[in-house]
This record gives sequence, structure tokens and C-alpha cells, in this order.
Amino acid sequence: MQLHSQISDTELRSKIRKEEIRLGGNKNLKIYGLLDCRSGKRMKRDNRIFFTDESEALQNGYRPCAHCMRNEYQQWKWQQIYHLK
Repeated sequence: MQLHSQISDTELRSKIRKEEIRLGGNKNLKIYGLLDCRSGKRMKRDNRIFFTDESEALQNGYRPCAHCMRNEYQQWKWQQIYHLK
């Protein structure tokens, strides 16, 4: 997990090319998604956080984005409903 504000643009591009960063998220909303998500692109740099993989995001309490990760979001949503009953 790495904050966007703590990494340079050059280092970020390098990590994406090396696949050390695969997902982005919003640290305030606790949502993660694909790097090319339209919602993620509108996010403020100070709120953006990066993850290596989906399991890292889930371990840190983030949920999938409903726009770019619809299937994962639906699965997460049903798990939340099931656990509440």
C-alpha cells in the first residue's frame, strides 16, 4: 500500500510497468479499482493510494469499485449482506 503523494510520477510509472502497482484506491472512501477507472481518474492526488493486488486492498479494509469492478463489487456486496444476517 503506497500513497500517491509519497511517490514521484516517474517512480509511479516505473512501478506500473513492472506490475508492482496494479490497483488504485481512495483512502478516504476505502474503495479500490483499476488504474484506468473513470472515477479514480477524478480523485484528488492526496486521497489516492496504490495496491499491488486485490488481496492487499481487501486486507486493508477496502471494497471494490462499483464502476470498473462490477462483478467483484457485487460479490463483495452479497458477502456483506450475508454476514449481517
